[in-house]
Amino acid sequence: MRPMKYKSLGKTGIQVSELCFGTLSFGGRADKTTSKELYQECRNAGINFFDCANVYQKGIAEEYLGEFMHEERHNLVITSKGGALMYDCPNGSGSSRKHLTHSLHESLRRLRTDYLDIYLIHSYDPLVPMEEVLRTLDDFISQGKILSVGVSNYAAWQIARMLGVGDSKGLTSVHCIQPMYNIAKRQCEVELLPLAKAENLGVFSYGPLAGGLLTGRYGTDIKTSSGRLVENKIYQKRYEGDFYLQVASEITLLAKERGLEPASLAVAWVASNPAITSPILGAANVTQLRSSLASLDVVVDEELKAAIDAISPPPPPATDRSER
Repeated sequence: MRPMKYKSLGKTGIQVSELCFGTLSFGGRADKTTSKELYQECRNAGINFFDCANVYQKGIAEEYLGEFMHEERHNLVITSKGGALMYDCPNGSGSSRKHLTHSLHESLRRLRTDYLDIYLIHSYDPLVPMEEVLRTLDDFISQGKILSVGVSNYAAWQIARMLGVGDSKGLTSVHCIQPMYNIAKRQCEVELLPLAKAENLGVFSYGPLAGGLLTGRYGTDIKTSSGRLVENKIYQKRYEGDFYLQVASEITLLAKERGLEPASLAVAWVASNPAITSPILGAANVTQLRSSLASLDVVVDEELKAAIDAISPPPPPATDRSER
C-alpha cells in the first residue's frame, strides 16, 4: 500500500490524512478490543483524522477513542458533533446554546481532551436562529474549546446562509462540511460540492460504501441474511429499491473485471473527486478496514469514471441546463 498523503482541510490550515476514520462502530458493531484494533490499523496506515459524535452508542465511541488516542492527542485531528438527540428530555437535542454547551463539555470529558479540532452541528435545527448558533460556536472558539466549525447533513442553502450570517455579524465561519456521498447517492454533486469548492470548505464525506451496499455483499442475484442493509431499518430505507441493487451488482462486476475489491473501488472513486478532502471510512473489523485502505492503490482514471457514470449517472446540474 502506498504511503498516506496529507491535505489541507479547506482554509483551516489543518493537515489531515486523505482518508478519515469514522468511529460509529466503536462500542456497537465493534467491541472494545476490535475498536482498538481498528484504531491501531488506522494509525499504522498513517490516518491522523478521526470522526466521532456524542450520539455514537450514547458516548461510548467517544470514551473508546479518548482512551485509545490519549497518549498521542497532539498528533491527531479529532472531530465530534452535537445537536442530535442525546437525552430523552427537554433540551436533550438541538442547536440551542444550552444543549450545545452541555454536549461539548461532555464530549471533551469523554474524549479526555481540552479541545476539538472540529466541532460539527449534526443536523440543521430550524428552531434556533443561525446567528445564535454561530455566536455559541464563536464563543467556543474564543474559549479555546474548539478550533474549527463544521456542519453535517445541511442543505447548500443553509450553509450559504450560515456563511453570510457569519460574515455580516463578524462571527466564525463554517470551515468544513460532512455530506453523504457515494457512487449510489450523488446528490451532493449538484450544489454542496460546488459550494464547498467555491468557498474553500473542507469536505469529509460519509458513507462511501453506502452502508455496505458497495462491498460485493449485495446485488440483484445475492441473498444476504446479515449486514446493516438487512438489520438496520434506516439503511434499508436509505437504499431501498431495484436501482441500488443494480448499482451494487454492476459495481461488483466492474471491480472484479479490474482485479479490485468493490469496497476499494468505491472509496477510491469518492476520494478522486477534487472537492473531497477525505472520505470517512467505516468498518466493523480489521478485514473490512483493510479493503477500504486498499483504495490508496486504486487509480481512478477518466475511463474508469466513465464506466461508473454509466452505472450510476451523475445528477443534472442545479440549473438543469446540462447542455451548458
